[in-house]
Amino acid sequence: MKAAELFVKCLENENVHYIFGLPGEENMDLLDALVDSSIEFISTRHEQGAAFMADVYGRLTGKAGVCLATLGPVATNLITGVADAFLDRSPLVAISGQTRRELVHKESHQHIDIVQTFKQITKWNVAIGLSRTIPEVIRKAFKIAQTEKPGPCHIELPEDVAAEETEGAPLPVKGFKLPHTDHNVCAQAAEIINRARRPILLAGNGVIRGRASQVLRDFVDKTRIPVANTFMSKGVLPSASDLSLSTIGLQSRDFISCGFDRADLIISVGYDLVEYAPSLWNRDQTPIVHIDFTPSEIDENYIPEIEVIGDIAANLTCMMNDIGPIEQDDFPSVLKHMVEEELYDYAEDASFPMKPQKILYDIRKVMGHDDILLSDVGAHKMWIARIYPAEEPNTVLISNGFASMGFALPGAISAKMIYPERKILAVCGDGGFLMNCQELETAVRLKLPMVILIFNDGKYGLIEWKQINQFGRTYGVSFSNPDFVQLARSFGAAGYRVEGADELAPVLREAFDAGIPAVVDVPVDYRENLRLTEKLGKLVCYI
Repeated sequence: MKAAELFVKCLENENVHYIFGLPGEENMDLLDALVDSSIEFISTRHEQGAAFMADVYGRLTGKAGVCLATLGPVATNLITGVADAFLDRSPLVAISGQTRRELVHKESHQHIDIVQTFKQITKWNVAIGLSRTIPEVIRKAFKIAQTEKPGPCHIELPEDVAAEETEGAPLPVKGFKLPHTDHNVCAQAAEIINRARRPILLAGNGVIRGRASQVLRDFVDKTRIPVANTFMSKGVLPSASDLSLSTIGLQSRDFISCGFDRADLIISVGYDLVEYAPSLWNRDQTPIVHIDFTPSEIDENYIPEIEVIGDIAANLTCMMNDIGPIEQDDFPSVLKHMVEEELYDYAEDASFPMKPQKILYDIRKVMGHDDILLSDVGAHKMWIARIYPAEEPNTVLISNGFASMGFALPGAISAKMIYPERKILAVCGDGGFLMNCQELETAVRLKLPMVILIFNDGKYGLIEWKQINQFGRTYGVSFSNPDFVQLARSFGAAGYRVEGADELAPVLREAFDAGIPAVVDVPVDYRENLRLTEKLGKLVCYI
């Protein structure tokens, strides 16, 4: 068989269902081998969109998403999505074509060293030089990509290698179980926790990646320790829980900072420093118990008393045996009320353009607990992270490791393919939407009834917010927009414009019932950003 056919057999062996990407001259043999494969090739409109789709596929399933490009500029267009998977810890395998090996030693059309280029944003990458190594290379790439901390791997397949005749067979895929800590270590950690009077639990992305949310909920039910989640672990504890302190992650002090100020112990579970720097929440060197798959990163504000390393669910279960309920005052309910009033106080707000709090209140009214919201990056992301209630893990997806604009629309396509029965909503700023709006055609072609909601203010709102806070003036943040309704319809999608505060909820319901991709344009009043800054600047902790 051709090496490309062996390559595809190995991908099938890894249970790959979709490959997101673009066709090119140097990957034609691989594409031809996919024709008779069980794998579906999803042709996208830009390589960055393909990488984001693979990124979200990996994040939602725990299995490596796969994206494909050819050489040169096509491969480099994958970089942003691959880097997003790298810092957001999503398993991903990127495949790129390359020119014939006889040309790589000299200047050749479109040739650059892609392996070297991807080196800084992948866990492992390699160029295949011998077709007989394909089974080993693919098994290794998927194993590394899916092992904690998960992330992207990259395989380069030169066109002459792909076309040559070869023999071989896929290697067996053998599962393995992550180890857990010795019971003595669990007991020591439990003893430290039992001595604490005002502990707080910081839940990070690793809890959701490790499918440990239910065990963490059991742990919290028993210990009665309140939980703060990072942007990327919303839903790890239901927002409705009386022990949920909502989200930590704003650069400035927020209500939840009061909880960390009063804590005498922080139990860090699945937390990753790329999500939120310890210097922003642990300036006073509060003692830390570190529970994660891997040892802690070195940081002067993150020096654990003890590290419980291994499978998070197993280690939490181990520790539960030695921890009893910890009596605390009612500070969790006080903090919870401070956060919730920001959302519910705007439930009947009739002003227009709409305030971000009111937009999110109406979105939550329309979305079910298991439906999925994907937030792009911008000012709206801060509001979603802070006040949008999430009841289940992986129902609010935010990129907050790499934090790339353009993430939400391609990611929503992948989410809808995985969960066709759920409502899928991509929330974008007008800046982020236009960075990957071409993938609206992909959604239309695939007949995916998903919704994209645009916070429309004609600016890079988050940067304007920061400029005003830092310099008292703005520069370079304003732009004009197309008619988003007409743009959507030109792609074959449905388009809606909200023209009054009472219209959003009914328009959203209509958009979800349209049976085709839909875009909802919502003018937003971002003066609320500065009001929030002023409010938080006067924050006094009474707990």
